[in-house]
Amino acid sequence: MKGIFENKWVKRAGLVLLCAALVYALIYADVYLRARSAYLEGEKYYSWYLNPAEKNKALAEELAKEKAKLDGKLASGKMAKDEYAQQLEIIQFDNEQKLKESSIKYAYIWYQTVVELFSPPETKYVKLAREKMPKAKELWKKELTDKGVPFEDYMLE
Repeated sequence: MKGIFENKWVKRAGLVLLCAALVYALIYADVYLRARSAYLEGEKYYSWYLNPAEKNKALAEELAKEKAKLDGKLASGKMAKDEYAQQLEIIQFDNEQKLKESSIKYAYIWYQTVVELFSPPETKYVKLAREKMPKAKELWKKELTDKGVPFEDYMLE
């Protein structure tokens, strides 16, 4: 048995198999972590749908951080006052738009992303997203109907 592992072709084949297994493991880990990240983003938006005050708080904190960065640039002289005013207007506009956007729509889109882009392999996050997608889609349809927005099912895909 010892003689078989001394053959250079067997050693090379073993090395190739080991490298292939390592590459497969790295790809699996990457897809798993991306699926988890996208699923958690969908969960964030779903929780914002259920609790709009949480959304308002998170976006207010995000706006405050962005404004603090701008304030720091202005104070250090890296930014002129007119540029500061323009950038401040932009981040305030972006914040207002984020507040208006549908949280359940984004939850559905993130769940859909997990299912369509990160499977196979069939990780636990893919399974969870696949379970939550139909409910999120129905809630999104209800939201659109309540707002009087006309739509067809194909438009939501």
